[in-house]
Amino acid sequence: MKGLKKQRRVQIIALAAVALVASTALIGYAMRDGINFFRSPSQVLSEPPEPGETFRIGGLVVEGSIQRGEGATVAFAVTDTNATVPVTYTGVLPDLFSEGQGMVALGKMEGDTFVATEVLAKHDETYMPKEVMDALKEQGMYKDPAAQPES
Repeated sequence: MKGLKKQRRVQIIALAAVALVASTALIGYAMRDGINFFRSPSQVLSEPPEPGETFRIGGLVVEGSIQRGEGATVAFAVTDTNATVPVTYTGVLPDLFSEGQGMVALGKMEGDTFVATEVLAKHDETYMPKEVMDALKEQGMYKDPAAQPES
């Protein structure tokens, strides 16, 4: 009888382990398209993404780079001060989108140009998306807007 209980316990543990692995695999498979990694322009140029890979790029909109095309198409460049990536977007840009301001865009690389499907802009004069702030800090280019200038 003891051998039967032990065998049954081992079967239940093995079945639970298989169910756990299967559910983890299914969750990962379901989320694979929903996970978008953030990259700075320097990271995009140094480690190019896979063809067709959707990701987020963020940085500052380069001064003088916004060019309005036909219809709702807009071309601009985004930089992290070390590298610059050209971006095209077809759609209505956020009201707060402007040159020299922080932004994050979702899309794919097509050749040397990032083709955005969504563009997000900062929402007040001190806000910067966390990913952009982290990338600028990593490059040593971040300046805290709350810091008081030295006198």
